Amino acid sequence: MWAALGRSWCVRSAAGRASRRWGGGSSEARRPRPFGTAPAGQGGNGDDGGSPGPDASAIRWRPGARRRPLSPLERVSRLLPQDALAQEVVLPGGPPLRPGELVLAEFRRKGRLEFRKIERGRLQCNWGLVPHSEVVGCPSGAFVPSSIGHPLLLRRPSLEEYVLLMRRGPAIAYPKDVSAMLLMMDVGEGDSVLEAGSGSGAMTLFLSRAVGSRGSVLSLEVREDHHRRALLNYQRWRESWGVAREEVWPDNVEFINKDIEAAAPHLEGRSFHSVALDMLNPQVVLPTVLPHLRQGAVCAVYLANITQVVDLLEGVRQSGLPLLCERVIEVTHRDWFLAPAIKKDGSHAPRVFPSRATDHGEEELGSEEESASCDQEEGNR
Repeated sequence: MWAALGRSWCVRSAAGRASRRWGGGSSEARRPRPFGTAPAGQGGNGDDGGSPGPDASAIRWRPGARRRPLSPLERVSRLLPQDALAQEVVLPGGPPLRPGELVLAEFRRKGRLEFRKIERGRLQCNWGLVPHSEVVGCPSGAFVPSSIGHPLLLRRPSLEEYVLLMRRGPAIAYPKDVSAMLLMMDVGEGDSVLEAGSGSGAMTLFLSRAVGSRGSVLSLEVREDHHRRALLNYQRWRESWGVAREEVWPDNVEFINKDIEAAAPHLEGRSFHSVALDMLNPQVVLPTVLPHLRQGAVCAVYLANITQVVDLLEGVRQSGLPLLCERVIEVTHRDWFLAPAIKKDGSHAPRVFPSRATDHGEEELGSEEESASCDQEEGNR
């Protein structure tokens, strides 16, 4: 059995894109704030502690007054004793950033993400400079101010981010398409997979992670420059993984710089659980691949347009190969950008909370908030 995967160019759209920033234009408003359970003025999310907050006993419930709903953290904190609550939420941290591993610098501004790599002992971008000495030893996920005061988020990149940002020769198979192909091929731990068309090594990295230490991947590439680029990207990720995780990434990929028809000696006596083809004319190599494909296994083909899919199906029909086209799919991916609603005069529209109208035309509070307010009022009498 085999399956073909079609892909077409898509344009990322952003729904609800606004021309204004979150929280105004000052850099102080965009600074991350601690997330705690203490009340305002005592290390919580309110003021800095210079002026104490209003006394809780002075709060009165007024009929018809609309109050904001409680957050999940506030609901839980009301059920726990106050002496059991910490001032801030402390998350367990991983090992700090070490020399030799990959670092992703992220700066959020106007809904964009700016990624830069550290080169020549410093991180240099449009938002300032960060010396290499300040990066080494910094915990992953921490904000480091640049030379002009912009906060940069430094963290370890995921495999998806590395594939999108690594140096490439040919166009890569994007992670959304690779994930669909892995599901179609049903790649698991210990499988043996044949890949024809290494490209820049994107598909190879995902296959290497899927088969694990007990599996193997045979990656063939006819062009020498593409073969060299895929090998360098694979080795670079393995080295960074070993430094960051203090464990070895499985060395389960064999790169061969040959055409699949000329690599017959390397395929002799081997059978594969699945095959991934990423080339211009995959119908030409199907007679060579079929003898090494296990009974009932899947051959996933990555094609750029529907014309190539038609040529593939026509080639299979004319050759009379015992193959069945199961699915031809196109994977879509849409990014969303959320921003506050803005009126025509440029001001932010107020948020509308859900409410329930009563007979007197007043808004009724939730049962939990109403009971809490009534208890406070009875205690103050």
